[in-house]
Amino acid sequence: MPCYDVDIDTLRSPGRNSSAATGTFSVVMMGNPNVGKTSLFNALTGLNGRTANFPGTTVERKFGRLKTGARPVEIVDLPGIYSLQAATPEERVASAAILGKAPGLSRPDLVLVVADATNIERSLFLVSQILEHDLPVVIVLNMIDIAAARGITVDVAALEHEIGCPVIPTVARYGRGLDAVTTRLVEWSQSPAETMLALPPRNGGCTACGGCPFQSRYTWSENVAARCVQAPATAWGQKTEMIDRVLTHPVAGIGVFALVMLTVFYLIFSVANVPMDLIDTLFAHVGAWIATWIPAGKLQSLVVDGIIGGVGGMLVFLPQICILFLFLALLEDSGYLARAAFVMDRLMRKVGLPGTAFVPLLSAHACAIPAIMATRVIRDPRDRLVTILIAPLMTCSARIPVYAMLTALLFPHSPAKAALVFTAAYILGIVAAITMAFVLKRTLLPGDSKPLVLELPEYRVPCLKTALRYTWDRGAVFIRQAGTIILAISITLWALATFPETAPPAATTDLRVQAAAAEDRGDVETAEALRREAVNVSSRHALANSYAGRLGKFIEPVVEPLGFDWQIGIGIVSSLAAREVIVSTLAVVYGVGEDSLEHDQAGLYATLRQARRSDGSPVFTMATSLSLLVFYVLAMQCLPTQAVTKRETNSWKWAAFQFAYMTGLAYGASLITYRVVSKLMML
Repeated sequence: MPCYDVDIDTLRSPGRNSSAATGTFSVVMMGNPNVGKTSLFNALTGLNGRTANFPGTTVERKFGRLKTGARPVEIVDLPGIYSLQAATPEERVASAAILGKAPGLSRPDLVLVVADATNIERSLFLVSQILEHDLPVVIVLNMIDIAAARGITVDVAALEHEIGCPVIPTVARYGRGLDAVTTRLVEWSQSPAETMLALPPRNGGCTACGGCPFQSRYTWSENVAARCVQAPATAWGQKTEMIDRVLTHPVAGIGVFALVMLTVFYLIFSVANVPMDLIDTLFAHVGAWIATWIPAGKLQSLVVDGIIGGVGGMLVFLPQICILFLFLALLEDSGYLARAAFVMDRLMRKVGLPGTAFVPLLSAHACAIPAIMATRVIRDPRDRLVTILIAPLMTCSARIPVYAMLTALLFPHSPAKAALVFTAAYILGIVAAITMAFVLKRTLLPGDSKPLVLELPEYRVPCLKTALRYTWDRGAVFIRQAGTIILAISITLWALATFPETAPPAATTDLRVQAAAAEDRGDVETAEALRREAVNVSSRHALANSYAGRLGKFIEPVVEPLGFDWQIGIGIVSSLAAREVIVSTLAVVYGVGEDSLEHDQAGLYATLRQARRSDGSPVFTMATSLSLLVFYVLAMQCLPTQAVTKRETNSWKWAAFQFAYMTGLAYGASLITYRVVSKLMML
């Protein structure tokens, strides 16, 4: 076994890039998970920090600037790691960043290491590795207030002497010590050579390997901590242990977790509805106001329906995303999220997923978009990818209008049966997700989930300011990256439903003539009804002859075995923008009208029940309705979700695979449903 010498003499050199006093001074921030690194980054950069993936990876970096002094200081916050041994994608990127080989990131001028004042020994292991890379290092000793509350005293001067680099105590979440950090970074960026400490004598070589390649690092960390830290001899964590006996209990822990997730789930479903409705109403008013300034025609339709409607359709997801990530941030900062993952790991592992996958999958019942973004809590890339691929199978809130329409068609006078079918649809989505996770982990992404190895952080009161900043950052990422793709998809689907232009049918002219005659007779109500009918006929004719309508007719031979006609085909194509769009599309193609739908939901159901095929048989039979229901439970009828999948996996390949397998699964299940129910109805 090789030995590793912890050589702190390499700190004598200020780094190859630090000699220049011009240009941007580059700082990378590193540290273990749960040491307050993100809080420090947010405090130093304010709301000017941005988040992006490293090119060619799914690993995130946050970067922002301190614009104080003559030379700008750029800070890059790397993912939390325990080692530079490159066992995970985060560790590989962090190790490459130190060497100046990380994609899109040059070799830094300085490394800012955030250490946990309550557990310095653990942080020193990573420090020992960073010190060997010929770069200046500054240690930020965070959470010094918690250490003091536990009776832990750190001799900062002695620690500086032992390590050979500046050590700055801070309480990042409350802004204490930040001035000292900022001052040190500015001074170092301007005159790096003058800010170096006088280094202690070189640390001795490897003396106690004991057959372990890491033993010298552990021994050095223990010795440094022993000389610089005084801690009470009695265990301080008795209260923590008492709480953990409940929160990590195999039974009670699951009950507490279910209650917590039920609360979060309820808030995502209910509280988010208020801002979602406000956003929807706001963009409807903006669209109506813009329409008064742009003459009627294709330009008005593009701006109002394509651009404004697309932006509104994108931003309507934002409240759910923000609520989810706000609570995830609060739960993580409090120390509970790690306990939840520990509790759920035993159950989730039975289907090949880690416990950390439970929160994203549960939140997918509100919306798959924030759920896929939330999979970043899963450390293993394969487990995270499987969770992303199956998350859209969970019944999201966008499917509810479709379920409501179809159950109302099936059982208009039996609420109990309708509720039973509604519940069965939810269960089908969950079963399909679990089954696909099991299949993917044994075929395309083979291998068992890695054993859950995590640190249970200490309980603390979460910092609302930090959580809000994190929520802001997640929301900005969604708008900036996924939102642009979603907007492009919305405009494309608008174009498919709008072009080519067709002249209104003769029936439209007849209806308008009748409306004018009715108005001359003073029958205003009849005149208004006839005008609405004229608009509906014109819209139905335009949609049927658009590219979307032609595509619906083109795929009719494919969907006909499922019991669908070309009009349902149009609904399937148009609902790629969002699943619930099929309701308004069917209202148009079957003659109810989208405007009338808002006031007369029952009119849609009555019209759909009366819809007939060319041979005179009804369209929405029991078999067709159940087939369509199963299709929408399983199909990927939401291209915005595909945009987020691409963003989170950094590849269109997985987004395309997700669309293909879900469409194939939906088609096969719908085909079986239609055939079986049709046979049963004939008995």
